[in-house]
Amino acid sequence: MNTLSPLAIATCLIVVAVIFGAIVALRRGRHSARLRDRYGDEYARTVEQAGGAHKGETLLHEREKRVAAFDIHPLAPRQRAVFIDQWLEVQAQFVLDPTGAVAKADVLLSDVMTARGYPVAEFEQRYEDLSVDHAEAVAHYRTAHHIAESHARGESRTEELRQAMIHYRALFDDLVNEPVDFSPVIEQRGGRIHDLRRETIRRD
Repeated sequence: MNTLSPLAIATCLIVVAVIFGAIVALRRGRHSARLRDRYGDEYARTVEQAGGAHKGETLLHEREKRVAAFDIHPLAPRQRAVFIDQWLEVQAQFVLDPTGAVAKADVLLSDVMTARGYPVAEFEQRYEDLSVDHAEAVAHYRTAHHIAESHARGESRTEELRQAMIHYRALFDDLVNEPVDFSPVIEQRGGRIHDLRRETIRRD
């Protein structure tokens, strides 16, 4: 009866360990690639803040599990129309009251989130929840929020508030459209705001 020598046994164990390690590394690589594709710049931001890929990816996975428990749903047609009208009013208000318009834009976005099924929460929690399905647009939300906070401290000018409105509008479009389609509902041309859905209806 042939028996393996200690050297042969050790060699087999090393081969098995190498194969197992390669499989684990491949799975981790695929998992990381999926998260990078889904979150884009938010992946890099989270990993950097967490101090490493493993910790950052764990946090992103926890976000996904949390949001999976929510009843996220599209807006009803009537809700969508009402929110578009409200946004147009906020945008028009900016001409005479930039500060008030930015504050109302933030509140309006919170209302849209609630209508879509996101729970009421502090900014950071809302931001993280939105990042799961709106990773690209949610970066606009953070930028606009920071500008609004800066203005509250007396550190922002009117032009920066204008940029905040543009960033808020980017997230607004994403939340109001999705998952119906991805064409914008609001457009600014020559300083005037246009409701693109109403223009489409008139053309039809």
